[in-house]
Amino acid sequence: MEKESYDLLFKLILIGDSCVGKSNILLKYLKNEFDPNSRATVGVEFGTKNIIINNKKIKIQIWDTAGQERYRSITSAYYKGAKGCFIVYDITNSQSFDDIIKWYEEIKRSGDKGVSIILVGNKCDLENERKITIEMGKNKAKEMNCPFYETSALSNIMIEQVFKSMCEDIYNKIKSEKKDDDEDDDIEIVKDENKIVNINIEAKPKKKCCK
Repeated sequence: MEKESYDLLFKLILIGDSCVGKSNILLKYLKNEFDPNSRATVGVEFGTKNIIINNKKIKIQIWDTAGQERYRSITSAYYKGAKGCFIVYDITNSQSFDDIIKWYEEIKRSGDKGVSIILVGNKCDLENERKITIEMGKNKAKEMNCPFYETSALSNIMIEQVFKSMCEDIYNKIKSEKKDDDEDDDIEIVKDENKIVNINIEAKPKKKCCK
């Protein structure tokens, strides 16, 4: 089978507490769909998409990792090789916001040096249930020295933009560092575009949860 042609391959990861909406962010971006019955990810899910940046064909591979504590030691292995990381919290869930620092420390500890990070406050359509203000999100991102976005997978708010921003930042870093394109070909798991693949670590029922 002929290998798919692309100029660069970016591995991106979505991390954060369980039920903050990571799976639906992935689903909305790849397939423009939303699953109101989405359940907590068991193990890891990933999908791919092709985009164009500065006339370069970029294959992006997006990994959605389980947020439950019991999977932490397993999913952290998937941080290796990631060029970008979205740390996601739920604007209606104070605990998910408090836990940002744990996820930030983990990606700094287990991820590659120089990984691009974006802080994402999801479910911004639930304004009446908001517990975390926009200002709080901005201040937290400032502490982490990273960009900040609020998104809604349900209402398709800023989903496309947050991925575009991440990929442009990674591309500009690679360009400025003058790295050879071949260095980005170290990830060989390439699936059909816009198809989401689930890698179950345990054969347990998925807990119903999130937007």
